[in-house]
Amino acid sequence: MKDLYIVHGWTYTVEPWEKTLEILKEKGVKVEMLNVPGLTTASKKIWTIDDYVSWANKNIPDGAVALGHSNGGRILLNLCVKKPEKLRKLILLDSAGVYEKSRKRDFLRKLSKLGAPLKKSKFLSKVFHKLIGASDYSRAPENMKKTLSNMLDSDKNLPLEKVSTETIILWGENDTITPPRQAHVLAEKLKNSELKLYKNWTHAPYISSPASLASAILEALK
Repeated sequence: MKDLYIVHGWTYTVEPWEKTLEILKEKGVKVEMLNVPGLTTASKKIWTIDDYVSWANKNIPDGAVALGHSNGGRILLNLCVKKPEKLRKLILLDSAGVYEKSRKRDFLRKLSKLGAPLKKSKFLSKVFHKLIGASDYSRAPENMKKTLSNMLDSDKNLPLEKVSTETIILWGENDTITPPRQAHVLAEKLKNSELKLYKNWTHAPYISSPASLASAILEALK
């Protein structure tokens, strides 16, 4: 069994993780980066949160330590609700999973529909979605757009207070995708948790601060 299993966020390549993984491996950590179906591995299926929980359960051994970034954190939180004894420790990195009624991303997804007339021009469509902050949504194939909607909607029914797994919450103070207020919500609702905030981190510290992230993960693994 590996020392750490990582479930990445909504990304189509894990190459940006390479520097952090390299540092961890140099420190003797055995890491397995799981390729999420539909993102870093091809899938024509429209996935639900239950589908991803089943996938994670099959690919992560019992008693493991797992780290979830962004959407990966959402998947692991749901896994811990359904299977409380599954993980020995959970590490959440700028995690999704906190539902907010006025969620900016929901608004942007609705606003993105106004860009429909721009679809005839790929360039203008990309510019529009970038301007409104919905690039993940615009880049996704049709089935994964529906999957992304399923993931966002699933937060409404995620009972965070039922997560009993020991949890370390790592968060960037400069995160504008899942802002720090959501980290505090997680810390309050996850009774067996510890929150650590980092000043220079963005939503993707494996890009902005790989050495600092590696150090934080090493500390969390102790």
